[in-house]
Amino acid sequence: MNIRLPERFIRRCRCNHRDEAMIGTRQIYIIPSRYGFGFALLLLLMWIGSINYANNLGLLLTFLLAGLGLVTMLHTWRNLLGLGLRLSRANQIFAGEQACFEIQLINQRADERPAICLQFEQGEALYRDLQPDSDLIVKLHIDTERRGRLPIPRLQASTTYPLGLFYAWSYIELKGEALVYPAPGPKQAVTHLPSYQRNQQGDKGVGADDFVGLRSYRPGDSPKQIDWKAQAREQGLHTKQFGGDRADLSWLDWDHYPHLDVEARLSALCRGVLDAVEQQQAFGLRLPDQILKPARSEAQRLAALRALALFGETAQ
Repeated sequence: MNIRLPERFIRRCRCNHRDEAMIGTRQIYIIPSRYGFGFALLLLLMWIGSINYANNLGLLLTFLLAGLGLVTMLHTWRNLLGLGLRLSRANQIFAGEQACFEIQLINQRADERPAICLQFEQGEALYRDLQPDSDLIVKLHIDTERRGRLPIPRLQASTTYPLGLFYAWSYIELKGEALVYPAPGPKQAVTHLPSYQRNQQGDKGVGADDFVGLRSYRPGDSPKQIDWKAQAREQGLHTKQFGGDRADLSWLDWDHYPHLDVEARLSALCRGVLDAVEQQQAFGLRLPDQILKPARSEAQRLAALRALALFGETAQ
């Protein structure tokens, strides 16, 4: 069940100074579910029948079930009260992929919180049980269509525990965002203009021309440089080293694509970044409002993709 209220009537649960949202007494809405309405109709018929036939046992059963319904309403409301939520992490993806928000649920009570449902307004519902005095990480996904900053959408937490007679929910607004990179353009024969620079370490330096030997494997080495034949001979993991008197250097330039519009240029440059990383090639990036000096590292890849994702935005 996903209830939509007019914006002016919504009481949102917002983050505190620790970027944690705690559901309070005034942020919980509760109404009977369809089973609750059926239960209420059944009690009404039992009450009318008991009065008509002067059946005291029928009246006793009717009021007993009515009391059970009231206790159920209290437990449904209490299942959300005091629930804490915090955005743990948001992944970085390309436009058209699903963004994943990792949300931490915090239960500071000494009793369990069963059947907690979390969902975005346009997303799928996710049900989890929270153990006493514990926390839990859940992942919620949402589709992306364009590049840039994607703030975490408003979250709805709800429950029908324990008997499903009542539906309680609360709206939560967390702080945080995901970064959406431009969708990579199609692979092209030439996506950038290469240039070359002299390798200061001579033919024994790090380059891409000549094989100079092996060294022990280090975490983070590219699988393309691992000597798999040595591994097959049970000689351990080794990484191939290359040297040479020149190293490839390419510039990814905004002006290389004058025939494309803004988003198409960003997609083409994004493809150039990914291709340069795949080929383990140093690269620089020139945009109208920013220039990244050539480098070959994971930090360079992230900086280039971030610059493309935020192109045109006002600096924050």
